[in-house]
Amino acid sequence: MGEFELIRHFFDRPELQPSRSDVLGIGDDCALLSVPQGRQLAQSLDTLVSGVHFPEQCDPFLLGYRALATNISDLAAMGAEPHSFTLGLTLPESDSDWLQAFSDGLVALAQPSGLALIGGDTTRGPLTISIQVQGLVPTGQALLRSGASAGDLVYVSGSLGDAAGALPAVLEGLYPHRCDDDSVSYLLERYYKPSPRVKLGQWLATHGATAALDISDGLLGDLGHILKASGVGAELNLEQLPLSPQLLSVAGLSKAQGYALGGGDDYELCFTWPAEKTLALPEEIRAECSVTCIGRIMDTAGIYDASTGLPLSAAAYRHF
Repeated sequence: MGEFELIRHFFDRPELQPSRSDVLGIGDDCALLSVPQGRQLAQSLDTLVSGVHFPEQCDPFLLGYRALATNISDLAAMGAEPHSFTLGLTLPESDSDWLQAFSDGLVALAQPSGLALIGGDTTRGPLTISIQVQGLVPTGQALLRSGASAGDLVYVSGSLGDAAGALPAVLEGLYPHRCDDDSVSYLLERYYKPSPRVKLGQWLATHGATAALDISDGLLGDLGHILKASGVGAELNLEQLPLSPQLLSVAGLSKAQGYALGGGDDYELCFTWPAEKTLALPEEIRAECSVTCIGRIMDTAGIYDASTGLPLSAAAYRHF
């Protein structure tokens, strides 16, 4: 079996093939998608480079899962329904065991998310993964960063800082199933297998949220993107930050708050909601994740500590 056929073997799997008749997937020069009337196509692309975005010796199953999850989180942030994805994979060598585990990781998330692999490319070089996801959203209903207004409340989903709290163990090469410390194991699970809040995003888009994004580069930096796009500021109640017991156990309160504010890699949603409107999430969504009000939108530019009035740094992770 030649190199191309070997790689194709692991990604030409029934679990990753389109089940819809209006999609032409792998096999031709391009994939073909039919966008239903009244819907828009949402697209996002992320590139992950070995040694920059993940450890060079990383479990390929967890890598496949995480690479897809971080992209699906972008769809969730705009309230889009996952549809399909393409994969660009650069490999230093063609390793069948690695490819099997990596494709298993993709399948583990793609299948329950309703995502089909419809195309891509492979080449030789330093390990690099580029995934582009497509989703569908009702026309004019996508959640944007530019809709927040003074008086809106600031919410986040889930707990914050867990992925940053896991980073020391990640850099040591530890994995959830190989860690004896239950708290560290939990944090590692949150790092390697983030939970895209797709159902939450779709509900928010159709029930009145004013702005949203996913938290990939740290709460302060990412919230800063909403504030800049909307021309507003915010004040945060730091004591309301949702911190997991596991993170508090490992890091203590002060470090945990720092991880939550600036750590990144949580892939939770940060969104704004009109203060005069009750946020009544359905039980199905509340069973999957909590949401916590952590502050409010202000006219004054910047981000401030509500208890002291002092500004908080809004620096986010920068790639260059």
